[in-house]
Amino acid sequence: MPSPRPVSFDRVNAAALAALPAILARLFPAGKREGAEFVIGNLNGDPGRSLRVSYRKGCWRDFSADIGGADPVSLVAAKERVSQIEAARLLGRMLGVDHG
Repeated sequence: MPSPRPVSFDRVNAAALAALPAILARLFPAGKREGAEFVIGNLNGDPGRSLRVSYRKGCWRDFSADIGGADPVSLVAAKERVSQIEAARLLGRMLGVDHG
């Protein structure tokens, strides 16, 4: 069985940043824009303002759980409770990006 192709986090994150508003709306339908940030209650998508994502950089922080990350891949990994590699593959498929 062939091994899976390596994942290009840079390529997936760049594509995700370009489509970040649409990705966030899909992941967190109850969220909203507040200036340069997307806000939602938490990684479960509950209403509120504790989870914040920068539209410009893709970095995020869930202040209620005291966790965060530097890019869209890490956000998807935390939300979906999967590894960074699996999150990059999920995002790559969602965006139609060849992640390898």
